[in-house]
Amino acid sequence: MVKIIGLTGGIGSGKTTIAHHFHSLGVPIYIADDAAKEVMQEKSIIESLKNCFGDSIFEDGQLNRGALASIVFNDSEKLAKLNSIVHPVVRAHFDNWVQNHQSATYIIYEAAILFESGNYKKCDKVICVTAPLDVRIQRILRRDDTKLEAIQNRINSQWTDEQRINKSDYIIENIDLALAKLKVEEIHKILLIKQNG
Repeated sequence: MVKIIGLTGGIGSGKTTIAHHFHSLGVPIYIADDAAKEVMQEKSIIESLKNCFGDSIFEDGQLNRGALASIVFNDSEKLAKLNSIVHPVVRAHFDNWVQNHQSATYIIYEAAILFESGNYKKCDKVICVTAPLDVRIQRILRRDDTKLEAIQNRINSQWTDEQRINKSDYIIENIDLALAKLKVEEIHKILLIKQNG
């Protein structure tokens, strides 16, 4: 069985950038958020979302992710409900994807809420990407058309860096991208030795 390496970090930590650097080294990567966007187009999921959150989260038949986020990141019960709709489908999607990558030495499973969802239990090792909170907030403000309050709500709905670090095997501090990439290469070598040794 191919080894599954979880990669996580808070919003704005740069975990997707780090995941893509692993990909540049030949490692297959699975981005859980991208998969969630994909499965949320499925008819059964759309119906479940409408039943749970109403038609107002859809515009011209398309899911308005901002409208959905403003509902769920202010209400932990609604967030749990959304996760109960989407996560089982993403999990099945991932299991199928893993079957198609059995020849790899290891794969990266990138997910913001790896620990919160319990999916870390399926991982052989976990890498945590960190960055100072103010740096993360500035990145999100540059990247997304969103308000500071919405960012704070999202951050508050996730684990803290301290919580993630305590359960992770490897830590990548992502302040200086060149240094972070060197850390990726170092971890990659360690994982290749462990899997082939």
